[in-house]
Amino acid sequence: MDIILKNANVAHRDEPIRAADIAIKGEKIAAVEANIEAEAGQVIDCGGRLVSGSLIDAHVHLDAVLAAGLERDNESGTLFEGIEIWGDFKPKLTLEAVKERARRAVDWEVAQGAGFIRTHADTSEDSQLPTRALLELRDELKDRVDIQIVAFPQVGAKSFPGSEAQIRASLDMGADVVGGIPHNEVTREAGVDSVMFIFDEAEKRGLMIDVHCDEIDDSHARFLEVMVEQTFKRGMAGRVTASHCVAMHSYNNAYAYRLMGWIERSGLNVTANPFDNLILQARQDSYPKRRGMTRVKELLQAGVNVGIGHDSIMDPWYPLGRGDMVEAASLTLHVCQMSGVQEIDACFDMITWRNARNLGLEDYGVTKGANADLVVFDAASKADVLRINPACTHVFKRGRLVAETKPAESMVMGGAVDFVRGN
Repeated sequence: MDIILKNANVAHRDEPIRAADIAIKGEKIAAVEANIEAEAGQVIDCGGRLVSGSLIDAHVHLDAVLAAGLERDNESGTLFEGIEIWGDFKPKLTLEAVKERARRAVDWEVAQGAGFIRTHADTSEDSQLPTRALLELRDELKDRVDIQIVAFPQVGAKSFPGSEAQIRASLDMGADVVGGIPHNEVTREAGVDSVMFIFDEAEKRGLMIDVHCDEIDDSHARFLEVMVEQTFKRGMAGRVTASHCVAMHSYNNAYAYRLMGWIERSGLNVTANPFDNLILQARQDSYPKRRGMTRVKELLQAGVNVGIGHDSIMDPWYPLGRGDMVEAASLTLHVCQMSGVQEIDACFDMITWRNARNLGLEDYGVTKGANADLVVFDAASKADVLRINPACTHVFKRGRLVAETKPAESMVMGGAVDFVRGN
């Protein structure tokens, strides 16, 4: 064997395994079992630490990361001012500057356990500079992270002349996923037409779909039902993701619960984005103020696959963040009131294997034959990862160590302190 991880607590889907060894040969996991005796080039004693598959960021905008304040500050903090600032800044983008900022953000995510990232690239200009920059970065960083690129029309696919051609240009260049934003179209009819265009392009090209869907407080924004119908009719279960879906927060319960049944039947995935959803939504509310997140807890209870994205990292929409997917899961846990024991574990699952489903990943997880994309946490359980947000002591990509972090040491009056429960 090349590497053996000894004495690991293994997080694999809903079947945690305590005190197992993990053997890595080349790019694959060769065995997960107790007391592996094989010789290995490197042996790492995990000491009961949790080992999971790579963390996954299912929704981020790498073309805009670290751009907060470069054009001007978002003084209102609103979604719409952010879009206006981004529109003014886009003509000043350069290929190398986009790559440099995105590379820094990717390394932040990798250091914190991410091995897969799905990023949106704004297609709303003829040069396709964001797509070109992220395609180059995807190839340059493939040794440490797998990046999927979504062709995303920030201004919409139908209401601006040339948008369809710009989306096709991005896809022709090599973008992996077809995106859209139907609620940003001028009319309901244009929004429905944009959904049909997205599905037609994806079906023709054999690609997945990830749409910014109903990212608005308007309870009448109901493009999710159109996506569900098309996913169901076209037999595209598992290949379609609706991101945000925050209008569901404002739907009446009778409609929401009926729709959730159809989401489950269709096999459509949902991605929640807690950082942006919480900070950008319900800006026009006084009190009581809506939380603005989609119904994560209820969707999971209905059998829908739900994942989590970071969305923004210091950009015109969200001036904070550091690419920390554990923090995103913890925020989801709190705002969605998912503090039951199984619910806490479910929040961890949403940044691991549930996000793997959203991205259509194969050979993912801590199991024999899977790719050796692994994270060792300085904590013993999923719950402790979310409670402590510990260091990722070791991060592996296809069997190769790509990141290490030394845990911090706290001292009180000369004595060492840790944050593990003493039971």
